[in-house]
Amino acid sequence: MTVTAQGRNERQWPLALALLAPSLIVVLGVVLYPMGRTLVLSFLDATSALQDAFDFVGLDNYTELLSDSGFWATVRRTAVFTVFSTVVELGVGMLLAQFLNQRIRGQWFFRSLVVLAWALPTIVGANMWRWILHPEYGALNGLLTQAGLLDTYQDWIGGPQQALFVVALVDAWKTTPLVAILLLASMQTIGDDVYEAAAMDGAGPVRRFLSITVPMLKPAIAIVLVLRTIEAFKVFDIIYIITRGGPDSGTTTMAFYTYLQAFSNQQFSIGSAAAYLTVLFIFVLSLVYLRMLRTETKGLV
Repeated sequence: MTVTAQGRNERQWPLALALLAPSLIVVLGVVLYPMGRTLVLSFLDATSALQDAFDFVGLDNYTELLSDSGFWATVRRTAVFTVFSTVVELGVGMLLAQFLNQRIRGQWFFRSLVVLAWALPTIVGANMWRWILHPEYGALNGLLTQAGLLDTYQDWIGGPQQALFVVALVDAWKTTPLVAILLLASMQTIGDDVYEAAAMDGAGPVRRFLSITVPMLKPAIAIVLVLRTIEAFKVFDIIYIITRGGPDSGTTTMAFYTYLQAFSNQQFSIGSAAAYLTVLFIFVLSLVYLRMLRTETKGLV
């Protein structure tokens, strides 16, 4: 039986490969080839789209970036953006998930409402926030002035540091619903009997949340951290639409820095090297988070 089954599987391999071939070709052409081409460019001196030939420069592009204070300022900016947006998303997403996990009337309506921001195309949401934050006729200034909380209109993205946190909040507004959905799915795997036993022991709602819900959600939280860190490092469209990386490069993160080098400055090799350094940072952080996930999962088994 084993030999027969093995022979049947071997005969099915050509059919399986034929069915997978179209998808593999697309992945090869759209993902793997650009990645390989970018890696090659990072070792060349491609500084113009009109060049006929490129010289091999080895690691010069990487050493130039690593010795550039402007690049490290971009790395720090990206770290601040990532940490701030991820903390906001995780905190607000946890509260939303806890609310959506309650047995209340019209729960389906609230869940649909929460998903709305995430389902909205990013370009639409970013343009909406660009108008809301406009210093002269933005809705935010108008509402706060009418409420008596502001005397004069404010330029919410007028300063470099201020703009970075505002853009991070816009990113958090966009992605918090996804975090809430992921945490809600994990919350619903926790049995009611666990909460009932804790309540019989005298634990209140806050104590049950901190002692039961949060520890049981640690694997899901680790997954959320991995996903959101990767996405935060890649944020480009929101920054491009709202601030164009300004003011004074205050919102130029690593993704936007790569775009500026490769397409605005036509420093294709520097941009390619910056892209792969970004991938390296994401890879290292992902390994750390996955190690955390493995530790927490072992602790729950």
